[in-house]
Amino acid sequence: MIHYQLRCADDHGFEAWFRDSATYDEQVANGDVECPYCGSTRVSRAPMAPFIASGRAAKADAPAPSDEQPTDIHHMTDQRAQEVAQQILDAVGKIRQYAEDNLEDVGKDFAEEARKIHYGEAEERGIRGQASDEEARELEEEGVEFFRLPGANRRDS
Repeated sequence: MIHYQLRCADDHGFEAWFRDSATYDEQVANGDVECPYCGSTRVSRAPMAPFIASGRAAKADAPAPSDEQPTDIHHMTDQRAQEVAQQILDAVGKIRQYAEDNLEDVGKDFAEEARKIHYGEAEERGIRGQASDEEARELEEEGVEFFRLPGANRRDS
């Protein structure tokens, strides 16, 4: 995996992970890399400060290792990936909590109730519930707007 700092045409900075530099090049060329702030697909790599250590001089000048200062670049990359993954999980958790606190739970009747709201047969309001993959595909085909949140049926272990 490779981590890049990216910048869009509107000068928004963000970061992304890719399998390798060829994957990055391919995804950018296909317009698959999108700025999370404005949606622009005109992105490029931003300058990054590399981690370089070589020879005795670099070791002599380097600060002593500590728990907060990993010396192995792969460890640093793994640590950053774990931090980003945790931030994503925290954000999804906040979204789920908001939905639980503010949207009406219609349970397994979600698809039916979403259609009624979409076609004006029921009062417009925020709802949440469960839909099968097939029901979700049908809602998409009908143009009914909804969002799926990951982890709805997660088990704590």
